[in-house]
Amino acid sequence: MKPTVLPANPNFSSGPCTKRPGWTPAVLTGALVGRSHRSAPGKEKLAEVIDRSRRLLGMPEDWRLAIVPASDTGAVEIALWSLLGARGVDVLAWESFGASWAQDVQSHLGIKDVRLLEAGYGSLPDLSKADADRDLVFVWNGTTSGVCLPHGEWISEDRRGLVICDATSAVFGVDISWSRLDVVTWSWQKAIGGEGAHGMLALGPRAVERLLTYVPSRPLPKVFRLTRNGALIEGLFRGETLNTPSMLCVEDALDALAWVESIGGLAGSLVRTQANATVIKEWVARTEWIDYLARDPAARSPTSICLAFADPRVAGLPEDKRRAFVQALAARLDAENAARDIANHRDAPPSLRIWAGPTVERSDLEALMPWLDWAFEAEAGTLRAH
Repeated sequence: MKPTVLPANPNFSSGPCTKRPGWTPAVLTGALVGRSHRSAPGKEKLAEVIDRSRRLLGMPEDWRLAIVPASDTGAVEIALWSLLGARGVDVLAWESFGASWAQDVQSHLGIKDVRLLEAGYGSLPDLSKADADRDLVFVWNGTTSGVCLPHGEWISEDRRGLVICDATSAVFGVDISWSRLDVVTWSWQKAIGGEGAHGMLALGPRAVERLLTYVPSRPLPKVFRLTRNGALIEGLFRGETLNTPSMLCVEDALDALAWVESIGGLAGSLVRTQANATVIKEWVARTEWIDYLARDPAARSPTSICLAFADPRVAGLPEDKRRAFVQALAARLDAENAARDIANHRDAPPSLRIWAGPTVERSDLEALMPWLDWAFEAEAGTLRAH
């Protein structure tokens, strides 16, 4: 039967992610619009985003944190272009974003010694093959596959190479291992539900040392430059951004960070995420037509949860027809205001993708599950009709 209870908030997009509970545009009334971001109040707000983020995430004291342009993508690109080339590079890729970083390193940076350690959607590469003498690039949480690193213990603490981690779908939703990493990037528009266009670039002491001792042969665009005359541009880590930020987005990020503080900080954020993931886990366990895209339970993301079709009526279809099925199912749920933006990423296998990060309410996921069952049976019925 068609469910009668709708999610209060049907937004389950994996990016930009849903706003925090209770958000309204009124939270932006204090935004420093019409003022320079280089004014004293402007720099204070930008520095506050940095300081609150450091504190909430438990970032080590000797790490640096900057706000950079172009979201998480910009933060990763700055790290790759500024830091790589001093030694060989290993790139892990098991979904589309890791594959994008591999393409950059292999095709655009001019680095000759590159190894690609890859796996298909639903699996992790063999992590034991990562060489501690080489630089390492990877995504902690595969947003488009739902495959997430279970921990960071496979990364050597005695490494000689740098470890560059794209953690945008992990930060605030997964407990990452700072001691095993040297560069961490994320954006406001993921787990805390902020607005897009701005990224966060965190540099550990080993990454800073590389910046000060290695000069890439490639030219760096202005918005990639972290050093000047052989020294760090220290203002970057105090809110003096590389380009002009949106002060509306800054105000929204401050509101999101204040909300994280109100739910108990990082610990509270992780608890909410795990509770959300449990709702879906329990539903999958009792539902025959669906399964996780991630094969190993230990590597299943609690934030970007990707689900494959187990029912032979769909699983046995050619890929183009399975993609059409996903789009039709998602459109049916959207029309009912039950779920928005839950079709797979364009590069992923035909599947459903449901964001379950901390800004999602557990009650909304509980309300969504019966709608998924209803929509599947309705769409599967059209297959029988044809």
